[in-house]
Amino acid sequence: MTNNLDVIAIVGPTASGKTALSLALAKLVDGEVINGDALQVYKGLDIGTAKITEEEMDGIPHHMFDLKEPTETFSVAEYQTEVRKWIKEIQSRGKMPIIVGGTGLYVQSVLYDFRFTEQASDIDVRNRLERELEEKGSDHLYEQLVAKDPIDAEKIHPNNHRRIIRALEIIEVTGMTKGDHEQDVGRDALFNHLLIGVDMDRGLLYERIDKRVDIMMAQGFSEEAKTLWDEGIRNMQSVQAIGYRELHQYIEGEISLDSAVELIKKNTRNYAKRQMTYFRNKLSVTWFDAGTGTEGIIEEVSKELKDLANLGRK
Repeated sequence: MTNNLDVIAIVGPTASGKTALSLALAKLVDGEVINGDALQVYKGLDIGTAKITEEEMDGIPHHMFDLKEPTETFSVAEYQTEVRKWIKEIQSRGKMPIIVGGTGLYVQSVLYDFRFTEQASDIDVRNRLERELEEKGSDHLYEQLVAKDPIDAEKIHPNNHRRIIRALEIIEVTGMTKGDHEQDVGRDALFNHLLIGVDMDRGLLYERIDKRVDIMMAQGFSEEAKTLWDEGIRNMQSVQAIGYRELHQYIEGEISLDSAVELIKKNTRNYAKRQMTYFRNKLSVTWFDAGTGTEGIIEEVSKELKDLANLGRK
């Protein structure tokens, strides 16, 4: 059924039922699940990210969860590298890799020819530019950037020293601007893949989001956020996520708990809207209606897989 596919991915807004679908699909195609959510890589961020529990995994191998301490940073380039390794390893066992998550850029970076300028670095060049900044000032460096890359210069404030230095470093190391690197990148698929999207009526989705937040609070989300706060994990990449950010405002005494919960719901609804915009504009997704339920979607996906298999034989 899947012999012409390298990988399957499931995307959709938060609270749309991706986890349940991934488990059913993994059983259908003998698959293993790879996390496609930017925050579930962090240890200790469990309730607030709706992270799947070991019991819920139902014996299906899951990868790319709990990799990082909440004090560490994690980039999409790092994610891309690690997930591509997992795809090869899962395939080597004769299993189907299934990427599941709501972070569109992360999924896109794996499936498509996505290259990152993080790789274009030279510490000596950077140190020299930092010395120039110290000796000649930011205006001197910014004028260089305007001359070499006027398009990127328009997007960078003259006082943003870090970004100015980084832009000049990329040009010097590669001979190309940041825009040159990004042009036409991310369009060519690197894997034969099926990208499944879970669609849902917006009103119903918002109801599910509100209900999920209430359930998370009942499960101890506020206590989880307080634990991270007490451990000194504040203003870091991990806890800038929706939910932790608002609860930390409550812990700091800036807002009430009720206000924090309402903010979490509102910000999550807005995030879900942005997710759908990204999926529709940036990815070639085969959409399935969440209203049919997990079993209904699996039936439709099964037909899709059979059609792809028949197409591959022609």
